[in-house]
Amino acid sequence: MLTGDKANIIAVAGKGGTGKTVITSLLLRFLTEDSGGRVLVIDADPAASLPSTLGLKVDRTIGDVREEIASPSSVFFSEKMPTDMLIEYKIEEIMVNTPRFSLLTMGRSEGPGCYCLVNDMLRYFIDRLSSRYSTILIDCEAGLEHLSRRTMRNVDTMLVVSDATKRGIDTASTIKKLAGSLHIHFGQIFLVLNKITEDVEPQLRGMVEESGLTLIGTVPEDENIRAFDLTGKPLTELPADSKAVLAVRAIYEKICH
Repeated sequence: MLTGDKANIIAVAGKGGTGKTVITSLLLRFLTEDSGGRVLVIDADPAASLPSTLGLKVDRTIGDVREEIASPSSVFFSEKMPTDMLIEYKIEEIMVNTPRFSLLTMGRSEGPGCYCLVNDMLRYFIDRLSSRYSTILIDCEAGLEHLSRRTMRNVDTMLVVSDATKRGIDTASTIKKLAGSLHIHFGQIFLVLNKITEDVEPQLRGMVEESGLTLIGTVPEDENIRAFDLTGKPLTELPADSKAVLAVRAIYEKICH
């Protein structure tokens, strides 16, 4: 999974409500169980729902750092500490570390001001951080421009998640087309159908063929996920024989082995 000092980068995208954060959480579970290296997981969705599915608490995000650096008067700023060193320090400060992985939360999008320079420096340091990890897993927001301007420049595997609707599959197809216009290199792009029931799956096959996307796997509706969400229990603790766990494990085996 590691070539030289370059991390294997996996991004999970899709329109809101398709369950991409669930897919990301379960992929992280398998990466930390099987990988010999450390994983960096990035929550790039402003909704920042990934930490709760992992059972983690995040106090500050990259969005907070951006605001602080853009308004130096609001934060301790020494003339002896250059801005690039300050950003690196603050990224380290907000990162949540566990024994097998680190979590970096992007938080809210830019405000009304110009953040171009700060964004460039943030991307530079995230790129630099990547050399410490065997795999970087990114839970994207609904659009891909965020990924282009604020995180990695190259992605080895993109998983586009759709629910069992024509609208969801059409959106997934649009994401694939949009990817071609961004300054990101994608090694491979696959479609994942989530929340699938047996009675609708045959109807989706024709839609998938028309989308131009390669279907890598389907994830069934799972009552255990609803139960865990209701109580706030981390999805990484789902039973090993849970339907969603088994389905995402099969996808993981295809993209990581």
